[in-house]
Amino acid sequence: MRYRIEFKPHAIKDCKRIDKKAIRVVFSKIESLSNNLQGDVKKLANFVPEYRLRVGVYRVLFETDGDKIIIYRIRHRKEAYI
Repeated sequence: MRYRIEFKPHAIKDCKRIDKKAIRVVFSKIESLSNNLQGDVKKLANFVPEYRLRVGVYRVLFETDGDKIIIYRIRHRKEAYI
């Protein structure tokens, strides 16, 4: 299944805080995520949004809604689950 990707406003702001080299890697992993949730994906227990993608020291917090992946945050691992 191929998913469409949608970014929430907080995720866009998070992207601006990350250096360009790292954000390229994050975006390539997000792109591969759209192909049947491939990558280091884990379903989170008792946490909203319900999934995380691990990309080095960054965490992409997202959930799925039908054929959409909604990206909520892209944060450093120290700040991701606060």
